Amino acid sequence: MKIVHIVEAFGGGVYSFLVDLCNELINNFEIVIIYSQRDQTPKNFKEDFDKRIRFVEIDMCRGLNICKNIKSLFQIKNILKNEKPDIVHLHSSKAGFLGRIVCRMNKFNEKKIFYNPHGFAFLQQNESNFKRKMYFELEKFAAKLGGYIVGCSKGEYEEASKISNKCVNINNGINTEKIDNIIKESELDRKIYKKNEKIIIGTVGRICYQKNPSLFNKIAEKFPEYNFVWIGDGDLKNELKSNNIKITGWLSQNEVIENVLELNIFILTSLWEGLPIALLEVMYLKKVCIVSNVIGNKDVIKNYNNGFIAKSEDDFIKYINLYNENIKLMNEMEVSAYRSVTDYYNTKKMIKSYEILYNK
Repeated sequence: MKIVHIVEAFGGGVYSFLVDLCNELINNFEIVIIYSQRDQTPKNFKEDFDKRIRFVEIDMCRGLNICKNIKSLFQIKNILKNEKPDIVHLHSSKAGFLGRIVCRMNKFNEKKIFYNPHGFAFLQQNESNFKRKMYFELEKFAAKLGGYIVGCSKGEYEEASKISNKCVNINNGINTEKIDNIIKESELDRKIYKKNEKIIIGTVGRICYQKNPSLFNKIAEKFPEYNFVWIGDGDLKNELKSNNIKITGWLSQNEVIENVLELNIFILTSLWEGLPIALLEVMYLKKVCIVSNVIGNKDVIKNYNNGFIAKSEDDFIKYINLYNENIKLMNEMEVSAYRSVTDYYNTKKMIKSYEILYNK
């Protein structure tokens, strides 16, 4: 059985998701990935994938460039016509929209089309109300062309249900064995953060509007006695002005894990999410997590159980202050975060669900 994945947002969490999904399923399926390069696409990305996986690069632009989108549409049409896939799996809004149009043009069986939004475009807070409504209507239109929407979290599934009655919920998961091997092979100290002279607070991801670097900066300014680190890079790094913030730039997965292990507290100030892979990885590494109250974050984090949900800047400040005041609670939450991932958000569980979905 041949699966063709189509992805425009080939970086960040979507990239990590595809690495785990495709590498696990390559023994049972023939896999082709149609992709577009992004700034955060690793330069030697093919080294992360099994050698049996084939790649086809096309130019899918971000945004609403009609001419470029039409060009991309016909590129995808020709590739799918030549590949003759049994299943088409689409990732992110652009690929989801173009892919379903192409499948209708090619008269592809709509029951064999799957679409992961990885965070719906109509939830983007940086867009006007008009654009968000337009994105919502485009999603409804594309859903009528066929296929199933796969929500990567309970919250995303609920949003998908407002668009279509053909929805499935398969939670994102992470490869915990891979993380364990990286720590073992690199001889990393899981408890190195306990040796910090100053508390280190950090996050992981692209420095963009979605991740709300402005709020991250405000929080850092409130705690000049602590060190802050943003593991990643992006267009809005100029908003991280506080003197106690360090920006690492893009790192390998091994380097990301090494940096995360040094954190005392992980914060996620996002304005919207699907289900962030970075959050799951950090939870598995037993970090105290403070996250914004949005879909994805609040689906995973249970307040005062495996982390904190912050509804405002003041909440972030309150929970950071609590770190030194209640060590027993912090230790309990670190363990609870770890167990949440091992029990519910691991790749073995996720892969099995996708294998069942494909074979149906």
